[in-house]
Amino acid sequence: MEYQDFLKTKVKQVQNAGFTIDKFQSDLFDFQKSIVKTALEKGRYAIFADCGLGKTIMQLEWAYQVSKHTNKPVLILCPLAVSQQTINEAKKFNLVCEKLKGEVFGFGVYITNYEQLEKIDVSVFSGVVLDESSILKNFTGKYKTLIIDLFANTPYKLACTATPAPNDLNEIGNHSEFLNVMDSKDMRMRWFVRDNNINNYRLKKHSKRDFYGWISSWACVLRNPSDIGFNEEGYKLPKLNYKEIEIMTKTRDGSGELFNSNSVNATSFNKELRLTVVDRLDKVIELVNNSKENFIIWVNQNAEADYFKGKLNDYVEVRGNEKTEIKENKLLGFANGDFKVLVTKKKIAQFGLNFQNCNNQIFASLDFSFEGLYQAIRRSYRFGQKKQVNIYLVTTDTMQNVIKSISKKEKEFNKMMLEISKNVNEKIYNLKMDYEMLKEKTENYEVFCGDSCEIMKEIESNSIDFSVFSPPFSNLFTYSDSIRDLGNCENDSQFFKQNEYLLSELYRIIKNGRLVAVHTKDLARYKNSSGYSGMYDFTGEYHRAMEKAGFKYHSKITIWIDPVLEMQRTKTQRLLYKQVTSDSSYSGVGMPEYITIFRKWEGDENEWTPIQNKDKNNFDLDTWQKWASPVWFDIDRYDVLTNYRDGKTSNDEKHICPLQLQVIRRCIAMWSNKGEKVFTPFMGIGSEVWQAVKMDRFGIGIELKESYFEVAKSNLKNLLETKQQLEVF
Repeated sequence: MEYQDFLKTKVKQVQNAGFTIDKFQSDLFDFQKSIVKTALEKGRYAIFADCGLGKTIMQLEWAYQVSKHTNKPVLILCPLAVSQQTINEAKKFNLVCEKLKGEVFGFGVYITNYEQLEKIDVSVFSGVVLDESSILKNFTGKYKTLIIDLFANTPYKLACTATPAPNDLNEIGNHSEFLNVMDSKDMRMRWFVRDNNINNYRLKKHSKRDFYGWISSWACVLRNPSDIGFNEEGYKLPKLNYKEIEIMTKTRDGSGELFNSNSVNATSFNKELRLTVVDRLDKVIELVNNSKENFIIWVNQNAEADYFKGKLNDYVEVRGNEKTEIKENKLLGFANGDFKVLVTKKKIAQFGLNFQNCNNQIFASLDFSFEGLYQAIRRSYRFGQKKQVNIYLVTTDTMQNVIKSISKKEKEFNKMMLEISKNVNEKIYNLKMDYEMLKEKTENYEVFCGDSCEIMKEIESNSIDFSVFSPPFSNLFTYSDSIRDLGNCENDSQFFKQNEYLLSELYRIIKNGRLVAVHTKDLARYKNSSGYSGMYDFTGEYHRAMEKAGFKYHSKITIWIDPVLEMQRTKTQRLLYKQVTSDSSYSGVGMPEYITIFRKWEGDENEWTPIQNKDKNNFDLDTWQKWASPVWFDIDRYDVLTNYRDGKTSNDEKHICPLQLQVIRRCIAMWSNKGEKVFTPFMGIGSEVWQAVKMDRFGIGIELKESYFEVAKSNLKNLLETKQQLEVF
């Protein structure tokens, strides 16, 4: 296959795993039909749609069609008390949905609560629906791993929830993992960069198009039908009114302060709730008892709910330790108008329930969770609500920072929701093919901006004396938005296929008898993406690729990596000390790096150009004995070009893993002569060429990414200026 034809095969094509339908069982709106049709064609799909857009009827129609197509039952999993509302909704739309009570077989749609999952034989179901699938957001939650593992082999899957935040990796990644699209860890490695600490991930700016396009291949995202090109008539919500009620507290005895502090933190928050419980809840009682309207009162502590006993009129409390049936009956009773007031916690009733019968909510004790606040509000403030919705936020002068934190998060959330909806619905999932070839040549170096597989064709055969480089580690990192980037490969197989084109040219241009030094490391593998948890021998695989291209194995150096620093940086399970005592079969060792050296073994050996290190002042016996060790223990991890942040564009990230200059320096010193040509096909910010020029070799490098190319030129320019100044003095 010609190289250009291969590149065309890298254009991502989403493979559908479902089926098409011509007739719907229920009377759906046009935008709902479009979503259900796509979800059925995909087979495994997510509907990220705002509250009230009809996710319930869409998932019921989807489940009906899957069951009809497979003649097997389909299961809907939902939060507490949602099952009966879903059953009632099904009846309105000429569909049948039954509570799961025993063995099932054949056609049918069944529903149960997440709490019942461990009691169910899921193997009999051909499809599963996760209603309010945000339950997957909790990365270490009780149900996340259970759900993903139990339904790993279920043919048809649908996940439904409100629009997720684009930077919420747990929610997006776990949905992707559940739908068998991509392991959440692989997603983070591919499109995100980690800042400051282990859990602070940020979307790479140059990856935005590809990341959002990837989401669009397995999900739809909408806050309004107009987001996906449909008429929004009938989906404009009434006004939402925030009404802050601030309680002024008295100065605390013994505090030694004239005024109480106006802010709390996660540690002092619950204490402040206890100290202010009477003032806050008396205000709530006064507000509710003086009104004839319905109210939902959200509390944080059981003691707060206890305070209402004998003081609040016509209310029902739903508490976590009650039996499931009792909680469901109370919640449905409030929805049906049996009670004027509902008192409960957000973690009990913030998901899935429809309370359009109530347009007043009181948050008697705010916390820092914007998501909990948002989900709770949407129980009333959803499409189908006819009245203005009033949200009363009861707080105190000692908790002003809580309100500020929530307000800030709300603004950020709305901004992000607009961005993710816009970007995902553009359905961009093709990377750039074209690039502008750039070149700079001096008497010391020649560097190119472009595709190595093509530019290397212009380099004369048998002209390069030595090559040292660090290739992309398969698809571990995404460096750019170009289809030509080896980091933009779907899998290892595609990576090594593209790598063949590069290595065949590399073999051609290396002089007979000369060497190539390749920097690699082995890679972690995860169960959901690879079928096992362990390691991938990337170093060995690249070794075999080099030999396939014609090179012969020369030698290998192991670069020692401190396992303690690796553990602190990655928090990997295999290096945690506690893992040794819990189950040491998951414990492992640190991940070293390698320099593998290969020779082009061709032609008459008598005609090979020898490498003669004649300057013993620079290459004495002690140095040779240290460098001849198969393990280099003294490599400084931070000995890299340090000005990689210079010249960054607005859509750029720093170069992720520049090779240490100390490693490059040793390789060049041992395996090339002064004045010879040193080449790298993956120049990055210029490390190999920079070191070659510094050591009086002629450096040649190729870099695909223009911003890296510009930084490399800047580094080389600064080096030459420094060398000239030293020569003057």
